[in-house]
Amino acid sequence: MANPLDKPLENSDQNSPERKKDHIELAFKSRVESQSIDTRFNYEPLLAAHPSDQENIKLTFLGKKFTAPIWVSSMTGGTALAGTINKNLAKACGEFGLGMGLGSCRQLLHSDEYLDDFQIRKYMDDQPLYANLGIAQLELLIENNQLIKVNELLDKLEADGLIIHVNPLQEWLQPEGDKFLKSPLSTIQKVLDQADIRIIVKEVGQGMGPESLEQLLKLPIEAIDFGASGGTNFALLEILRSAAHIAENYSKLAHVGHNAEEMIDFVNALTISLGNDLKCKQVIISGGVSDFLDGFYLTQKIVLPAVYGQASGLLKHAQSSYELLQEHLEMQIKGLALAKAYLKVK
Repeated sequence: MANPLDKPLENSDQNSPERKKDHIELAFKSRVESQSIDTRFNYEPLLAAHPSDQENIKLTFLGKKFTAPIWVSSMTGGTALAGTINKNLAKACGEFGLGMGLGSCRQLLHSDEYLDDFQIRKYMDDQPLYANLGIAQLELLIENNQLIKVNELLDKLEADGLIIHVNPLQEWLQPEGDKFLKSPLSTIQKVLDQADIRIIVKEVGQGMGPESLEQLLKLPIEAIDFGASGGTNFALLEILRSAAHIAENYSKLAHVGHNAEEMIDFVNALTISLGNDLKCKQVIISGGVSDFLDGFYLTQKIVLPAVYGQASGLLKHAQSSYELLQEHLEMQIKGLALAKAYLKVK
């Protein structure tokens, strides 16, 4: 009887000679200096097999199943490309099991001319879809006893709820901006009291301080979307659109705010101090999240269930072709699963 140990191993690595040649040629170009090492993580290479699927990053958020902790942040409304962008993003949410917030739906309160650009439920199955209105529009609807228009909007879009974006600095700096007559907090409270809808509250690029976060965490809203400083800054955007004397006087306003990591520290501390007064228990971490490593780090650092929002990175791919968006998300999701297997946040 032949001894199996005498049988030579079959060479399954036919590319070995070429790979070794590459290793020799690229060795000196492949050095990583110690000062460039990402110090946010401990790298633990012994504790897991390579993830063959993405089971390790699945979660439940907003009452629905997510394949990965990624949220398609509110981006565009009322542009020529809006329909294509929204359709591509919705298809991706349906395919990859993600959630999405629409760009501003303000124009739909007055006309159905662009309704087709926003009616994307059919592309995304039952994944979370939230419409989006500014605090100024809600203040006006309340004043005119027309809050029912929000319910009608959600019905038209088959949306799960409403994102309320809060942007006092942007509105102040915008030449066409609306001035708030009441505090955003009082307007949000009236929406909660008068409309039976699910609500997410977000800033638009400068984040929120601890007192604002505390008030939101005490409200029965679905989630807080950070809109932290570090991504697109709409106050700066409006300054760039304005006359020279506006920029000269108000340019420093673009540099106030809070980044995502600072806001996580606020939320973690408030989660403990509020105790039973904590009503909002989910967070969308957005603002300056450039890739899956940033998203993984931030969602692991916060104590509340969280996903991370991306806007510009997805927008770039969504306006060109669905295939590019698809490839981008596949790589992001696989990267998240790899990070979950081998990285521990310090």
